[in-house]
Amino acid sequence: MEFRLIDRIRERTAQPRGDVRLGIGDDAALLAVPPGQELAVAIDTLVEGVHFPLSTAPADVGWKALAVNLSDLAAMGALPAWALLALTLPHADAARVDGVAEGFAQLARQHGVALVGGDTTRGPFCLSVAVHGFVPPGQALTRSGACVGDAVFVTGTLGDAAGGLRLVQGGRPFDPADESHRSLRARLDRPVPRVRAGLALRGLAHACIDVSDGLLADLGHVCAASGVGVEVDRGALPLSAALCAVFGEADARKFALSGGDDYELCFTVPPAHIAAVQVTLADLGCRATRIGRVVEEQGVSLAGIGPVPHQRGWDHFPG
Repeated sequence: MEFRLIDRIRERTAQPRGDVRLGIGDDAALLAVPPGQELAVAIDTLVEGVHFPLSTAPADVGWKALAVNLSDLAAMGALPAWALLALTLPHADAARVDGVAEGFAQLARQHGVALVGGDTTRGPFCLSVAVHGFVPPGQALTRSGACVGDAVFVTGTLGDAAGGLRLVQGGRPFDPADESHRSLRARLDRPVPRVRAGLALRGLAHACIDVSDGLLADLGHVCAASGVGVEVDRGALPLSAALCAVFGEADARKFALSGGDDYELCFTVPPAHIAAVQVTLADLGCRATRIGRVVEEQGVSLAGIGPVPHQRGWDHFPG
């Protein structure tokens, strides 16, 4: 049965690439890294009831499992190439496997990602995805390059996924007929990794991170890695009309600051490159909003308010 499940995944995720010398079906994949490129690698695990609600459709789970990893590559300015998928299921559920594989494949096709191997086993429903991408030597974006005087930008809008989760958890009754409700749930279930934006920021941005744990927490990671501080303008945070319509502006700002799971890019830009960044991302159809500045005093602060408490972000093992 396990091998039949693997065959179902392979059939639905086929993505030919010339640099895949040997893919699914052997003990290991054989892959060719292009000359003059470094290999960027990331891995994430998604567990049912922890990283996605129990009600999440299998296709959305498959999409999100790949999306959160592609977002990590985007934050490094890396071009995605290959992925591995380890799938754990309570029992041999062909319909669930088909759904996961289809959602995964939908996003993989958009970015030319080939699934080159993985594993299936029995246990609580969860997925681990490892992704591999290419970046020219010395051009990777990191968390450690922010400089005093840089402007801080973020792509897209923030807080939508947290709003979608609040609806799922019963903070507000979810109305599938309400366009704003559907929009927020879609941001939770099917985040869009900013791969093209990450590639465009090579040579322009000093530092970059994807917003997974919440803006304040993730900016804290940048501050710690770069030895600087960031002052955020709460009034400049990009909020969607859907989030404000459902929760009001005050709660929307709270979601934007600490909600997480949006997988937008937050990055710092030297003054000389601000105009180029704005033009470049606008040409990609990617909204980018200036939300603050890099300062000398370490830590994250809110303009007009002061330092914010240490933001730990998501912790699987608190205490």
